[in-house]
Amino acid sequence: SGSRTFCFKWVTPWTRCPPPHTLPSLAPVTMAANLVVPSDVTILESKMTIGRRRLGMFEWTGLMLTAPMLHIHYSKLDRGDMRAVLTKKFDAEDNSPAVQILRRRQESVHKHVVSQNFLWAGGFTMAGLSYWSFRRYNYQARLLAAPFMFYFGTFVGRAVGDIVTGRNAEFARDRFLGSLPAKVYYAPSGKA
Repeated sequence: SGSRTFCFKWVTPWTRCPPPHTLPSLAPVTMAANLVVPSDVTILESKMTIGRRRLGMFEWTGLMLTAPMLHIHYSKLDRGDMRAVLTKKFDAEDNSPAVQILRRRQESVHKHVVSQNFLWAGGFTMAGLSYWSFRRYNYQARLLAAPFMFYFGTFVGRAVGDIVTGRNAEFARDRFLGSLPAKVYYAPSGKA
């Protein structure tokens, strides 16, 4: 029993445990997983909010038509983050710079979400028109053209949606505010 290096709980009382200096040391270990925390702008939003705002119909459908996202670096907003930004209500009489920034961020996210509707509408319109234009041909010709025209239609729909929502005339600063992530990986202040 002298060759043991650990003293377990289930060892019988007459078994000798090694002295404490031979036990393995518990050195500080880095975390195996990253910790996800709210970003600075998300904390500011939750601090300045005064209630909940109802989503509009086109915001709701735009969020439903937003594809799911696999977060690897947490550098973009996903559907839940956009919903959280859009459902925050800010004081209309507060003209502080922080609230103005948050309103511009919310407006930018609003424009992005509403333009998602046009992306899908453009895709389905172009696919439907190509399917209709091949109506006198067999179904193989129609099925061959439809996916390619759907893909092309998403670009047309995105451009039309940007024009209709005014996203194409948006300042780069506002677009940047609307693209800030809601969650980030925790980085201690010494490593940042």
